[in-house]
Amino acid sequence: MAKFLDDLYQWLSFIPRISGTNLVEIVIIAVLLYELLNWIKNTRAWTLLKGILFILCFYILAYIFHLNNLIWILNKIATPAVTMAIVIFQPELRKALEELGSKNPLTGILTFDDGREVGFTDRTINELVKATFEMAKVKTGALMVIERGDSMKEIERTGIEINGIVSSQLLINIFEHNTPLHDGAVVIRGNRVAAATCYLPLSDNMSISKDLGTRHRAAVGVSEVSDSLTIVVSEETGRVSVAREGGLRRIADADGLRKVLEEVKKTELDGSGKGRFRILKGRRKNEGKTAK
Repeated sequence: MAKFLDDLYQWLSFIPRISGTNLVEIVIIAVLLYELLNWIKNTRAWTLLKGILFILCFYILAYIFHLNNLIWILNKIATPAVTMAIVIFQPELRKALEELGSKNPLTGILTFDDGREVGFTDRTINELVKATFEMAKVKTGALMVIERGDSMKEIERTGIEINGIVSSQLLINIFEHNTPLHDGAVVIRGNRVAAATCYLPLSDNMSISKDLGTRHRAAVGVSEVSDSLTIVVSEETGRVSVAREGGLRRIADADGLRKVLEEVKKTELDGSGKGRFRILKGRRKNEGKTAK
Protein backbone atom coordinates (compact mmCIF):
# COMPACT_ATOMS: atom_id res chain seq x y z
CA MET A 1 0.00 0.00 0.00
CA ALA A 2 2.84 2.35 0.88
CA LYS A 3 4.50 1.64 -2.47
CA PHE A 4 1.23 2.36 -4.27
CA LEU A 5 0.92 5.72 -2.47
CA ASP A 6 4.52 6.59 -3.32
CA ASP A 7 3.96 5.75 -6.98
CA LEU A 8 0.72 7.77 -6.98
CA TYR A 9 2.48 10.75 -5.41
CA GLN A 10 5.28 10.60 -8.00
CA TRP A 11 2.73 10.34 -10.81
CA LEU A 12 0.89 13.43 -9.52
CA SER A 13 4.04 15.38 -8.77
CA PHE A 14 3.82 17.29 -12.08
CA ILE A 15 0.61 19.00 -10.88
CA PRO A 16 1.51 22.40 -9.42
CA ARG A 17 0.46 23.17 -5.86
CA ILE A 18 -2.41 25.67 -5.60
CA SER A 19 -2.08 28.19 -2.81
CA GLY A 20 -4.73 30.48 -1.32
CA THR A 21 -3.42 33.35 -3.45
CA ASN A 22 -3.87 31.23 -6.57
CA LEU A 23 -7.49 30.53 -5.64
CA VAL A 24 -8.18 34.24 -5.15
CA GLU A 25 -6.64 35.00 -8.55
CA ILE A 26 -8.73 32.27 -10.20
CA VAL A 27 -11.94 33.70 -8.72
CA ILE A 28 -11.06 37.27 -9.80
CA ILE A 29 -10.21 36.17 -13.35
CA ALA A 30 -13.42 34.11 -13.57
CA VAL A 31 -15.56 37.07 -12.46
CA LEU A 32 -13.82 39.47 -14.87
CA LEU A 33 -14.16 36.99 -17.71
CA TYR A 34 -17.86 36.50 -16.93
CA GLU A 35 -18.49 40.27 -16.86
CA LEU A 36 -16.67 40.65 -20.19
CA LEU A 37 -18.68 37.90 -21.85
CA ASN A 38 -21.92 39.26 -20.37
CA TRP A 39 -21.13 42.71 -21.77
CA ILE A 40 -20.31 41.24 -25.17
CA LYS A 41 -23.56 39.27 -25.16
CA ASN A 42 -25.66 42.37 -24.41
CA THR A 43 -24.18 44.53 -27.18
CA ARG A 44 -23.39 44.39 -30.87
CA ALA A 45 -19.95 43.11 -29.86
CA TRP A 46 -21.48 39.60 -29.77
CA THR A 47 -21.70 39.67 -33.57
CA LEU A 48 -18.09 40.87 -33.72
CA LEU A 49 -16.98 38.07 -31.39
CA LYS A 50 -18.59 35.44 -33.62
CA GLY A 51 -16.76 36.92 -36.60
CA ILE A 52 -13.45 36.87 -34.70
CA LEU A 53 -13.97 33.22 -33.71
CA PHE A 54 -14.67 32.34 -37.36
CA ILE A 55 -11.46 34.09 -38.48
CA LEU A 56 -9.51 32.38 -35.67
CA CYS A 57 -10.73 28.95 -36.79
CA PHE A 58 -9.79 29.85 -40.38
CA TYR A 59 -6.32 30.91 -39.16
CA ILE A 60 -5.83 27.62 -37.29
CA LEU A 61 -6.79 25.61 -40.38
CA ALA A 62 -4.40 27.69 -42.51
CA TYR A 63 -1.61 26.99 -39.99
CA ILE A 64 -2.35 23.25 -39.92
CA PHE A 65 -2.31 22.95 -43.73
CA HIS A 66 0.70 25.32 -44.09
CA LEU A 67 -1.15 27.92 -46.18
CA ASN A 68 1.65 30.46 -45.74
CA ASN A 69 0.28 33.14 -48.04
CA LEU A 70 -3.05 33.23 -46.20
CA ILE A 71 -1.24 33.33 -42.85
CA TRP A 72 0.84 36.29 -44.06
CA ILE A 73 -2.29 38.18 -45.16
CA LEU A 74 -4.08 37.51 -41.85
CA ASN A 75 -1.03 38.66 -39.86
CA LYS A 76 -0.89 41.91 -41.85
CA ILE A 77 -4.56 42.81 -41.34
CA ALA A 78 -4.72 41.82 -37.65
CA THR A 79 -3.45 45.14 -36.20
CA PRO A 80 -5.60 47.49 -38.33
CA ALA A 81 -8.61 45.22 -37.71
CA VAL A 82 -8.26 45.69 -33.93
CA THR A 83 -8.05 49.46 -34.38
CA MET A 84 -11.14 49.44 -36.60
CA ALA A 85 -13.07 47.39 -34.04
CA ILE A 86 -12.22 49.88 -31.27
CA VAL A 87 -13.43 52.79 -33.42
CA ILE A 88 -16.62 51.03 -34.53
CA PHE A 89 -17.57 49.93 -31.02
CA GLN A 90 -16.52 53.13 -29.25
CA PRO A 91 -20.10 53.86 -27.98
CA GLU A 92 -20.38 50.37 -26.46
CA LEU A 93 -16.95 50.63 -24.83
CA ARG A 94 -17.81 54.04 -23.37
CA LYS A 95 -21.13 52.70 -22.05
CA ALA A 96 -19.38 49.71 -20.46
CA LEU A 97 -16.88 51.97 -18.66
CA GLU A 98 -19.71 54.21 -17.43
CA GLU A 99 -21.58 51.20 -16.05
CA LEU A 100 -18.39 49.87 -14.45
CA GLY A 101 -17.90 53.17 -12.64
CA SER A 102 -21.51 53.42 -11.43
CA LYS A 103 -22.34 49.86 -10.35
CA ASN A 104 -21.69 48.02 -7.12
CA PRO A 105 -19.09 45.35 -7.97
CA LEU A 106 -20.78 42.85 -5.63
CA THR A 107 -24.22 43.33 -7.19
CA GLY A 108 -25.24 40.47 -9.40
CA ILE A 109 -22.58 38.00 -8.31
CA LEU A 110 -24.86 35.94 -6.10
CA THR A 111 -28.53 35.44 -6.85
CA PHE A 112 -31.32 32.94 -6.41
CA ASP A 113 -33.16 32.13 -9.62
CA ASP A 114 -36.66 30.83 -8.94
CA GLY A 115 -37.56 30.69 -12.62
CA ARG A 116 -40.46 33.16 -12.38
CA GLU A 117 -39.21 35.23 -15.32
CA VAL A 118 -38.63 32.31 -17.66
CA GLY A 119 -40.67 33.05 -20.77
CA PHE A 120 -44.16 34.36 -20.11
CA THR A 121 -47.44 33.08 -18.73
CA ASP A 122 -50.71 32.15 -20.41
CA ARG A 123 -52.18 35.38 -19.06
CA THR A 124 -49.53 37.39 -20.92
CA ILE A 125 -50.31 35.48 -24.12
CA ASN A 126 -54.02 36.23 -23.74
CA GLU A 127 -53.33 39.93 -23.09
CA LEU A 128 -51.04 40.19 -26.12
CA VAL A 129 -53.58 38.48 -28.39
CA LYS A 130 -56.45 40.62 -27.08
CA ALA A 131 -54.49 43.88 -27.47
CA THR A 132 -53.26 42.97 -30.94
CA PHE A 133 -56.67 42.28 -32.46
CA GLU A 134 -58.39 45.12 -30.60
CA MET A 135 -55.89 47.47 -32.25
CA ALA A 136 -56.27 45.66 -35.58
CA LYS A 137 -60.05 46.30 -35.56
CA VAL A 138 -59.58 50.06 -35.39
CA LYS A 139 -56.36 50.10 -37.48
CA THR A 140 -54.07 51.29 -34.71
CA GLY A 141 -50.47 50.71 -35.75
CA ALA A 142 -48.40 48.73 -33.26
CA LEU A 143 -44.95 47.20 -32.97
CA MET A 144 -44.27 44.81 -30.07
CA VAL A 145 -40.88 43.10 -29.71
CA ILE A 146 -40.81 40.01 -27.48
CA GLU A 147 -37.35 39.35 -26.08
CA ARG A 148 -36.18 35.76 -26.10
CA GLY A 149 -32.59 34.58 -25.70
CA ASP A 150 -30.77 37.58 -27.18
CA SER A 151 -30.76 40.68 -25.01
CA MET A 152 -32.77 43.72 -26.14
CA LYS A 153 -30.99 46.05 -23.70
CA GLU A 154 -29.40 48.12 -26.46
CA ILE A 155 -32.75 48.69 -28.17
CA GLU A 156 -34.42 49.28 -24.81
CA ARG A 157 -32.03 52.15 -24.10
CA THR A 158 -33.33 54.03 -27.14
CA GLY A 159 -36.81 54.27 -25.61
CA ILE A 160 -38.52 55.18 -22.35
CA GLU A 161 -38.56 52.73 -19.44
CA ILE A 162 -42.02 51.39 -18.55
CA ASN A 163 -41.45 48.23 -16.47
CA GLY A 164 -45.17 47.49 -16.27
CA ILE A 165 -47.04 44.18 -16.25
CA VAL A 166 -48.28 43.25 -19.72
CA SER A 167 -51.98 44.04 -20.13
CA SER A 168 -54.15 44.75 -23.14
CA GLN A 169 -55.17 48.12 -21.64
CA LEU A 170 -51.54 49.21 -21.23
CA LEU A 171 -50.55 48.18 -24.76
CA ILE A 172 -53.61 49.77 -26.37
CA ASN A 173 -53.02 52.99 -24.45
CA ILE A 174 -49.34 53.10 -25.48
CA PHE A 175 -50.15 52.83 -29.20
CA GLU A 176 -53.21 55.08 -29.15
CA HIS A 177 -52.97 57.86 -31.74
CA ASN A 178 -51.47 61.18 -30.59
CA THR A 179 -50.21 59.82 -27.25
CA PRO A 180 -46.60 60.55 -26.22
CA LEU A 181 -45.54 56.87 -26.36
CA HIS A 182 -47.28 55.68 -29.53
CA ASP A 183 -44.34 56.23 -31.90
CA GLY A 184 -41.81 53.39 -32.01
CA ALA A 185 -41.79 49.88 -30.58
CA VAL A 186 -42.34 48.37 -27.15
CA VAL A 187 -39.95 45.76 -25.76
CA ILE A 188 -41.59 42.94 -23.79
CA ARG A 189 -39.42 40.92 -21.43
CA GLY A 190 -41.12 37.99 -19.75
CA ASN A 191 -44.42 39.24 -18.34
CA ARG A 192 -43.49 42.92 -18.35
CA VAL A 193 -43.39 45.78 -20.82
CA ALA A 194 -39.78 46.90 -20.37
CA ALA A 195 -39.76 50.04 -22.54
CA ALA A 196 -41.72 51.98 -25.18
CA THR A 197 -40.89 54.33 -28.08
CA CYS A 198 -37.84 52.19 -28.91
CA TYR A 199 -36.06 52.48 -32.25
CA LEU A 200 -35.46 49.32 -34.27
CA PRO A 201 -32.91 48.68 -37.04
CA LEU A 202 -34.43 48.66 -40.54
CA SER A 203 -33.99 45.63 -42.77
CA ASP A 204 -32.13 45.92 -46.09
CA ASN A 205 -33.96 42.87 -47.45
CA MET A 206 -35.04 43.82 -50.98
CA SER A 207 -37.57 40.97 -51.13
CA ILE A 208 -39.87 42.74 -48.67
CA SER A 209 -42.98 43.94 -50.45
CA LYS A 210 -42.99 47.63 -51.36
CA ASP A 211 -46.55 47.77 -50.04
CA LEU A 212 -45.21 47.29 -46.54
CA GLY A 213 -44.03 50.36 -44.66
CA THR A 214 -41.29 51.26 -42.21
CA ARG A 215 -43.03 49.48 -39.31
CA HIS A 216 -42.83 46.09 -41.06
CA ARG A 217 -39.28 46.71 -42.27
CA ALA A 218 -38.24 47.54 -38.70
CA ALA A 219 -39.88 44.34 -37.43
CA VAL A 220 -37.94 42.27 -39.96
CA GLY A 221 -34.77 44.23 -39.17
CA VAL A 222 -34.79 43.41 -35.46
CA SER A 223 -35.56 39.76 -36.23
CA GLU A 224 -32.45 39.63 -38.45
CA VAL A 225 -30.11 40.71 -35.63
CA SER A 226 -31.72 38.78 -32.76
CA ASP A 227 -33.90 35.76 -32.01
CA SER A 228 -36.79 38.00 -30.91
CA LEU A 229 -40.36 37.68 -32.10
CA THR A 230 -42.13 40.90 -33.18
CA ILE A 231 -45.87 41.44 -33.55
CA VAL A 232 -46.85 44.09 -36.11
CA VAL A 233 -50.26 45.71 -36.62
CA SER A 234 -50.59 47.66 -39.86
CA GLU A 235 -51.97 51.17 -39.48
CA GLU A 236 -53.17 51.21 -43.09
CA THR A 237 -54.89 47.81 -43.33
CA GLY A 238 -55.18 46.53 -39.75
CA ARG A 239 -53.41 43.32 -40.77
CA VAL A 240 -51.45 41.42 -38.15
CA SER A 241 -48.02 39.96 -38.93
CA VAL A 242 -45.24 38.27 -36.99
CA ALA A 243 -41.55 38.84 -37.76
CA ARG A 244 -39.18 36.05 -36.84
CA GLU A 245 -35.75 34.88 -38.05
CA GLY A 246 -35.66 37.48 -40.83
CA GLY A 247 -39.08 36.57 -42.21
CA LEU A 248 -42.54 38.11 -42.02
CA ARG A 249 -45.63 35.93 -41.62
CA ARG A 250 -49.24 37.04 -41.91
CA ILE A 251 -51.51 36.06 -38.99
CA ALA A 252 -55.14 35.57 -39.94
CA ASP A 253 -56.84 35.45 -36.55
CA ALA A 254 -56.42 35.41 -32.78
CA ASP A 255 -56.02 31.62 -32.66
CA GLY A 256 -53.12 31.82 -35.11
CA LEU A 257 -51.27 34.39 -33.00
CA ARG A 258 -51.96 32.45 -29.80
CA LYS A 259 -50.49 29.33 -31.39
CA VAL A 260 -47.30 31.20 -32.36
CA LEU A 261 -46.89 32.64 -28.85
CA GLU A 262 -47.51 29.27 -27.21
CA GLU A 263 -44.79 27.74 -29.40
CA VAL A 264 -42.39 30.45 -28.22
CA LYS A 265 -43.38 29.85 -24.61
CA LYS A 266 -42.84 26.10 -24.96
CA THR A 267 -39.40 26.68 -26.49
CA GLU A 268 -38.43 28.99 -23.64
CA LEU A 269 -39.55 26.50 -20.99
CA ASP A 270 -37.77 23.61 -22.70
CA GLY A 271 -34.53 25.59 -22.80
CA SER A 272 -34.55 26.87 -19.22
CA GLY A 273 -34.46 25.15 -15.85
CA LYS A 274 -36.57 26.27 -12.89
CA GLY A 275 -35.79 26.66 -9.23
CA ARG A 276 -32.03 26.69 -9.68
CA PHE A 277 -29.38 28.41 -7.60
CA ARG A 278 -26.91 30.12 -9.89
CA ILE A 279 -23.67 31.47 -8.46
CA LEU A 280 -23.30 33.87 -11.36
CA LYS A 281 -26.18 35.50 -13.17
CA GLY A 282 -26.39 33.87 -16.57
CA ARG A 283 -28.56 34.40 -19.57
CA ARG A 284 -31.11 31.98 -20.96
CA LYS A 285 -30.59 31.07 -24.34
CA ASN A 286 -29.51 31.49 -29.19
CA GLU A 287 -35.60 32.46 -43.44
CA GLY A 288 -39.08 32.74 -43.32
CA LYS A 289 -41.05 33.93 -46.37
CA THR A 290 -42.07 37.56 -46.66
CA ALA A 291 -45.81 38.03 -46.76
CA LYS A 292 -48.15 40.96 -47.02
